[in-house]
Amino acid sequence: MYQIDKGANRILPLQEKRFSELGFREREHLQEWLAANPEVLGEELMIIQKEFDGFDETRERLDLLALDKQGHLVIIENKLDDSGRDVVWQALKYASYCAGLTKSQIVAIYQQYLDKYEGGSSAQQRLSEFFDDAEFDELTLNPGSDQRILFVAANFRREVTSTALWLMEHRIRIQCIKAVPYALGDQLFLNLEQIIPVKEAEEYQISVNEKADAERQERRGIPNRQRVRKQFWSQLFPLLEESGIDLFANVAPSIYPVRKVDVPGEGVRIALQFTQSEVRVKLIFHRKKGLLNYQQFDRDAFLAAMPMELREEPTPGKAQRLVAGYRVAAFDEDNWPAINEWLVETLQQFVDAAGPELRKIGIEFTSG
Repeated sequence: MYQIDKGANRILPLQEKRFSELGFREREHLQEWLAANPEVLGEELMIIQKEFDGFDETRERLDLLALDKQGHLVIIENKLDDSGRDVVWQALKYASYCAGLTKSQIVAIYQQYLDKYEGGSSAQQRLSEFFDDAEFDELTLNPGSDQRILFVAANFRREVTSTALWLMEHRIRIQCIKAVPYALGDQLFLNLEQIIPVKEAEEYQISVNEKADAERQERRGIPNRQRVRKQFWSQLFPLLEESGIDLFANVAPSIYPVRKVDVPGEGVRIALQFTQSEVRVKLIFHRKKGLLNYQQFDRDAFLAAMPMELREEPTPGKAQRLVAGYRVAAFDEDNWPAINEWLVETLQQFVDAAGPELRKIGIEFTSG
């Protein structure tokens, strides 16, 4: 790894270091870095517990427990400079222990984490937000035997990588992420790189697994409310385009209650939500980039330009939402013409009011 010196038109080599020589420790440092910034692991993860030891008849504890965007539990084990010989066996035990966790148990585990580390927010609310504002009772957490294992270390022994590759062939999702510290004078840097599986192979395997999951769901039959939502989105999106709003032109109808459009890399999105009792339009600033943009966004000017009163739904340190809601029996198809009219009108108002204020901070979001 090198630092680029633009002035001298040269590159300066960074010196690879060991965590131990820098005085860093597994729990006090690496674990805390990952818990605070799980996105450095290459995907959206929600940390739901640290040092989890809620296993019957054992005093063992795993480093970090997380959920991915599909609701799978992710067991994260950190080993600093050396992975050790027994890390795979250790993680497999933890995965087997976690396989029996129910949705209510996971919520309780996460609530304990929030109470201890984040000031006691509602676990159910935070989970719904993480899963794109899905209705909580429809969330599926820890399905089947699809627990995942993720190792982080500066060096992986051959017996670890060989075993991980073998387990992957048997559809157990294991990832090895190499975390190496570097120094340049007094400055310290951290590089994380996934070495197993290589990204291309992982993306292929995920697509195969998702196809299999979709086929299983199709065989079971889609529940009625999911069928209704897909039918609703299918008739709404053409109406938006006919009204000159093409934001959702490339968004497919689906069984999910939320459809969204993101401004790439800006942490800003427009979302539509369709629940049994309310439909919503949301302007969302999320993740670190979005919250930084929200600080520059002229919220007062936006609210003044809106012809209706909006709700504010903040999640401290995570997201800020400005929401318009329409209370209605949304699953009654007789109400869909009124819902469509409200959504078209409200979405256009959001774009008209937010567009100028977003452009002032360098973000382009238009409806057509």
